[in-house]
Amino acid sequence: MKFFSQKLLIWYDRYKRDLPWRRTKDPYHIWVSEVMLQQTTVNAVIPYYKRWFKTYPTVFDLAQAPLQQVLKSWQGLGYYNRARNLHKAASMVVCDYQGQWPQDYQTVRRLPGFGPYTAGSVLSIAFDQPLVIIDANIRRVVMRLMAIKAHADTRQDKTIEKFLRKIFPLTRAGDFNQALMELGALVCRNKEPLCNLCPLKKFCKAYTKGWQEIIPTPKKKIIQDIHAAIAIIQRQGRYFLQKRPSRGLLADLWEFPGGKLNHKESQKEALSRELKEELGVDLKNAHYLFDVTHFYTQFRVKLSVWQCILKKYPPTDPRHQWVSFKGFSNYPMPSGSAKIVDRIRTHLTNAAKTI
Repeated sequence: MKFFSQKLLIWYDRYKRDLPWRRTKDPYHIWVSEVMLQQTTVNAVIPYYKRWFKTYPTVFDLAQAPLQQVLKSWQGLGYYNRARNLHKAASMVVCDYQGQWPQDYQTVRRLPGFGPYTAGSVLSIAFDQPLVIIDANIRRVVMRLMAIKAHADTRQDKTIEKFLRKIFPLTRAGDFNQALMELGALVCRNKEPLCNLCPLKKFCKAYTKGWQEIIPTPKKKIIQDIHAAIAIIQRQGRYFLQKRPSRGLLADLWEFPGGKLNHKESQKEALSRELKEELGVDLKNAHYLFDVTHFYTQFRVKLSVWQCILKKYPPTDPRHQWVSFKGFSNYPMPSGSAKIVDRIRTHLTNAAKTI
């Protein structure tokens, strides 16, 4: 078992990627990187990570920032509850621990957004605590090492944790955890694993049996199609935006009015109904502009965007705002709405060139 961990760490020291969060032991930096990397690829995270620490260089800066600004900084990474929890946890670290990162596992687990994985990652990487962590990459690596023919989900985690405790090194806990994740990302990949490059292939039961391509058992992914009609409402060069509720999907983000089409409902009918339900206003006329498609984990959403003229304007209050085009940069939006803004920007740019 000691030889196993040595082989893995030697491989990691030689082949690990030079990532910005690996150049520090600051728990704040490590925490932010781990949260950003959840459900997001490394290449997508790097520019967000760099911008984040220009805006919020310390946990004090994050704690003091307005939530809307934090959500705007997060825009494009998705799963916005992660950003809200970052903001809440930063406030707790500043208020309860004077900005000093707690090193007790149970204390860290009480911070918002800190499940076993995030707590174990931060404490093992920043403070070298010998804590086992399991993410998708580690789960896949160990399932192949043990030749576990099953879906890769949390039902396997007790077996995986027991295995990892047997091979866990006495030192370099953080590097060991990162090495397992790195092996899963670069070599023991979900599809087409590069077994000839793996430092652990002599320990791997799946490789010995020729099962590496069928472990874990693939899941059938069901994607639901959603069609929504979106209203662009303008007045005196400003655009109407509404804020989503503070609980639920995409909480506290700003979007254009509209919603999904009901069964056998036309786009104009959906626009008319949604505007009446959401804002209490009546649609006078609508002109089709363009479609935008956006993918979520289990949904493929087609947004049909319409320029709308109303019989009366909707209200202005803290949840309903008229925003200039430049002002969009101050409002955190879901990715679909951000794509609509980009299309409007392109349209305005082309119109200016024509003039």
